Amino acid sequence: MWASHIAATGQGMTEPPPAAELRDRDETPPLLSVVVPVRNEAANIAPLVAEIRAALAGLPHEIIYVDDGSSDGTAAELAAAGVGRLRHRASCGQSAAVITGVRAARGQWIATLDGDGQNDPADIPRLLARAQALGGDVLVAGHRVARRDTVVKRLTSRVANRIRARLLRDATPDSGCGLKVFPRALFLELPRFDHMHRYLPALVLRQGGQVVSEPVHHRPRTRGVSNYGTLDRLLVAFLDLVGVAWLQRRGKRPVIE
Repeated sequence: MWASHIAATGQGMTEPPPAAELRDRDETPPLLSVVVPVRNEAANIAPLVAEIRAALAGLPHEIIYVDDGSSDGTAAELAAAGVGRLRHRASCGQSAAVITGVRAARGQWIATLDGDGQNDPADIPRLLARAQALGGDVLVAGHRVARRDTVVKRLTSRVANRIRARLLRDATPDSGCGLKVFPRALFLELPRFDHMHRYLPALVLRQGGQVVSEPVHHRPRTRGVSNYGTLDRLLVAFLDLVGVAWLQRRGKRPVIE
C-alpha cells in the first residue's frame, strides 16, 4: 500500500511522489502499470478495481489510481480497495492526473483507462499484446466503435474527431478514448500540458513513434455523473488543437549518423 498527497504547481502539473512514499512496494517492477485518473468516482472504485484484477490475473501488473482532488468518498474507497494511490490536493485535470500516475509507475508498459467504468478492462491484454508485437515507440489507442454515451456527446465527439484528424493527421479515429497502451519511456519524452491526454496520438507521431487503433468495448455509465462536461471540452478544444498543430510543425527529428 502506498499513498501520497501531491500539491499542484502553478501550471496545473504535478510533482512526482517522494521516494519515501514508494519504499514499501515490491522491488520487482511489473510488466504493466494501469493508471486510472479519477475525480468524485467513489461508487465506481471497487467494481472497476475488481474488473482490472480479473482481467490481468496472471500478468505482472500494478494499479495506480490518481485522485484528482475528489470531494466525495473516493479517497476512502481507494484505501479500502488496496491499490496504489496518489492524490492531488486540488483538481488539476485529467491530463495532470495521468502524468502523476505515469511518473510514479514502475512498469515498462502503461495502460490508461477512465475511472467511470465505461472502458472495459478486459480489452487491456489484447491492446498490450498488440503493442508488444509491434515493439518500439508505439501507442495502441482504443477505438470505441459503438459508443454508449448521450447523443450530444456522440455528436460533438464525431465533429471534433473529424476536425482533429483533418488538421493533425494523427491516424486515429477516436483520440478521446481513455483506454490506451504505450511504453512509459515514450510518454515521459512527450511535451506535457493541460488536456494533452486527448492528443497523445499526435504527440507520439511527432516524437517519431507509431500509432495504431484497436476496437474496444464501450459501456454506459451506470454509477455517478461525468466530471468533465461537454461545454468544458468545447471551450478549450480550439486553442488546444491550434497549439498541438503548432507543436507538430515546429518539431524536427534528426537522423543520427
